[in-house]
Amino acid sequence: QEWQNPFATWDPRDFCNISEIVLPMDTYWSPPIFILERVNGQNPELNYMVLMHNGSFNSTRPFQVTLTCSLIILKFPFDTQMCNLSIASFLYPVTDFIMKTRRTPAEMMKDSQSFFLTDGEWKFTNLSIIEYTEIMDDKGFSVVTYVISMKRRPTLYILNLILPTCALYLLDMAVLLGPSSLEEKINFQIAIILGSSMLAVILNNSLPTSSNKPPIIGTH
Repeated sequence: QEWQNPFATWDPRDFCNISEIVLPMDTYWSPPIFILERVNGQNPELNYMVLMHNGSFNSTRPFQVTLTCSLIILKFPFDTQMCNLSIASFLYPVTDFIMKTRRTPAEMMKDSQSFFLTDGEWKFTNLSIIEYTEIMDDKGFSVVTYVISMKRRPTLYILNLILPTCALYLLDMAVLLGPSSLEEKINFQIAIILGSSMLAVILNNSLPTSSNKPPIIGTH
């Protein structure tokens, strides 16, 4: 965060050439912001800010939060999700408090990829920023929304779900069309049903339960 306070300025020549100082957050006014999609998290313990001699404040506070995001898993495991991270302050109307982003989406995307060190299930594909005014009770409030696009890495699901399912169906067709006896076909069909049920249980444990539409792989 960066903001300007014209009442907190001084001439460095009058104070041993000191051009900046570090102060606690509660020393001066600081912008109160909220993450709208936040459901849980930890507040930062780094409650300090840097004050420049020209009245410019700078505060870097790391947040660790859990956000809500509506998932559309119809194309699982080849799906791409879009989640919003909205930052707003409903204490001051837009006539008193306006939020602007300092960096472009491309710069922020590059920094996010450099900080994302783990090779997890998701891959960040795009980041866009929307600045708008939210109207509440006939008052406008400044809101900045970061739209994050993520693509799922499907390799694990292909190896554990799709390939075994295709193999079971191919074996099923081979047995039905083969010269085996009726008793052997019935026994193999029972084994196919048990294998399909086990894969369905694995799929059910791997997917979120909040989607409006089930994945195609789970309906066929």
